[in-house]
Amino acid sequence: MSTHFRTGWISDVHLGTRGSQAELLLDFLKKHEFETLYVVGDLIDVWSLRRGIYWPQAHNDVIQKLLRAGRKGTRVIYIPGNHDEFISGFHGEYGAVTVQPKAIHTTADGRRLLVIHGHELDTVVQNSRWLAHLGDIGYTLLLRLNTPINWIRKMMGLHFWSLSAAAKRSVKNAVNYIGAFETAVVHLAQLEHDIQGVVCGHIHTPAIRKIGKLEYFNCGDWVESLSALVEEEDGQIRVLEFSRAPEPEHTRPALALAVD
Repeated sequence: MSTHFRTGWISDVHLGTRGSQAELLLDFLKKHEFETLYVVGDLIDVWSLRRGIYWPQAHNDVIQKLLRAGRKGTRVIYIPGNHDEFISGFHGEYGAVTVQPKAIHTTADGRRLLVIHGHELDTVVQNSRWLAHLGDIGYTLLLRLNTPINWIRKMMGLHFWSLSAAAKRSVKNAVNYIGAFETAVVHLAQLEHDIQGVVCGHIHTPAIRKIGKLEYFNCGDWVESLSALVEEEDGQIRVLEFSRAPEPEHTRPALALAVD
């Protein structure tokens, strides 16, 4: 049965890459309905497609499902990221889909949230594009190594384990980068008028936390964390995190959604 939510946020699907878990996202979109659905950047990975074409049917099905949801009444808002930045030149309304650089979302309980992808605050992406591309190639290599590693683990009766996610968690510089990114995103949101929080993607790390006086929400991704943000009818926002199995593994509620 479908689950209805007032709002949903997904980001970093990276269609066009072998690491994209398009089938699981498609299953998620089939089982959940939204009044408004934000696609918070990097839906399509043009960086990867420039290195070689990879586009299986499931990736096309995700695009078709988003368009179909729009035709059935869902308000779809597409905010381009750095991997699909070519779409930034086409802001406007296209049938059921609105493409725009950022958005202000008002929750059911009246809080105003800035919605951006987040690459705008990434100094490597903005100032050292060659380094960003090199890092993307390295990340892709780690993702590909996940397949043989987990084939061996499955033969041994062990659960799925991500080498790339473990490397990201264990490297001190990566941890510092995530913390600095979150703080920078919140500082950017503070420049907006009457904002109580910010929703973003980009770093593939789902989160709900309070930073200073603002709420910070990150959608995660559909490569490793397999996560989305959803808003209930009363305005509560939580993270849905999925396992590699078709059904949701668990949900992570917000820590503090009420703004004093």
